[in-house]
Formats: sequence, C-alpha cells, structure tokens
Amino acid sequence: MIIRKTEEQIEEMAAAGDLHARCIAMLRSKIAPGVTTAELDEAAERFIVSGGGVPTFKGYRGFPASICTSPNSLVVHGIPGPYELKEGDVISIDVGVTLDGWIADGAFTAPVGEVEPETARLLEVTHQALRDAVGRVEPGNHVGDISNQVQTTVESAGFSIIKSLVGHGIGRSMHEEPQIPNYGPAGKGPEIEPGMVFAIEPMVNEGGPGVYIADDGWSVFSEDGSMAAHFEYTVAATEEGPRILTPWDEE
Repeated sequence: MIIRKTEEQIEEMAAAGDLHARCIAMLRSKIAPGVTTAELDEAAERFIVSGGGVPTFKGYRGFPASICTSPNSLVVHGIPGPYELKEGDVISIDVGVTLDGWIADGAFTAPVGEVEPETARLLEVTHQALRDAVGRVEPGNHVGDISNQVQTTVESAGFSIIKSLVGHGIGRSMHEEPQIPNYGPAGKGPEIEPGMVFAIEPMVNEGGPGVYIADDGWSVFSEDGSMAAHFEYTVAATEEGPRILTPWDEE
C-alpha cells in the first residue's frame, strides 16, 4: 500500500529535508584529498544531532554508521572508515535524516579535485537523470514514467543502469511502497497521486551494469571496477507538481 501524506505532513518532511540539505552542504565543503570517510561520518552525525535530528541510517538493519560513503567503483552502502580521499577520486555520500519522526533521504556524488573527463560526464549525466525524473512526478503519471525517464537519460549517454538497485517510497519508514526501478516502460506501475512521496535515486556505472556485494554484506561495487555515481532526492507529488524536499544542490 502506498501511504499518501497530507499537506501538513509534507511540510514536516520538508523540515527534515532542510536539515538534510544543510548537512550535505556541510559535507560537500569538507571533501578534499586526505579527508577520511570516517571523518565525514563523524561530521555528519554531529551536524544532524545538533539540528535536533537523528541519523536515520545508524543501526538501520544493523548498518554501523550515520552516512554511506562510497568512493569510485563502490556504488552504494559504503561503510565509513579509514579510507583517505585522493585527487581523482569520486565520492558518493548518502544521508538519511529523521526529524520529529519523518525521514528525508538523499545522495550526491562529487569529484575530489580533478577527475577524468568521462567520469565528470558520468556525474553530470546521473545528476541530470535525477532532475529529469523529478519532472515526471506529476499526478496522473505513473511510477513507470519516472523509471523510464532515468533509463532514457542514462542510456542515451552511453552509461549503464544498475537494475538490481531501486528507489522507494518514504515517510515515517525509510522504505515504503512503491519500489521505483531506474528502468522500464513508461505508463506502467501505480498512478501518481498528490501526497505520494518518493526517494528517487539513479545509480549508474560508467562501464557495464553488473554489481556485486562485498564480504561486509553492505558495500555494492561495480562488477568491472568502473566508476559509479549515485544521486537522490526525496520528492513529493503535489497538485502543483513535484516538490523536492531535500534540495541539497540549491544550498
């Protein structure tokens, strides 16, 4: 069942999203060679708690950290630790914030200094796929329209959708119905109605689409070792159209 939110509940989710966006702005300012992923995690936890929130990911299904930090070929769910960022890396950071019981979820991938031109294009295309998909969050459209738009933007640029990883509904629970694949035919799936809230998250490989899960049970890597990108917003469907509740790239 897809849980529709009232206008008041969407405002509460937007408050969580504001704290989320400010946390990401802080993290983006700290990305530099020599910084460890553990240091980013510690900074995020301090920031979220100081803003009255709770790091959603910490302890979720046993996850041991407050954020996910995924460099280079690590697509998603990377556990922060001693890894030091270096020039030419990319780093994907996924942040969840719970505020007054409502959850905001979003992610971005950033270069560390100068990166290869094709890797820079990967980040640009994946971010654009997210923006394009948001435009499909209109009452009367279908979830499949979101999925198809991501696939169209990504594959037309020559990159690979990771089909085993999906977006999702979100609210008081981290993962609600419906699942939102990043591929598939338009016009399929549940019809979008005002009050539905989605975490839309293109996850894309520079090389082939295959992935594998590391021995830690969390970290998802590109199978061929190619660079990966992950961008995500929490988005509400309203009568007026899509509303991004985690506007981290407006900060």
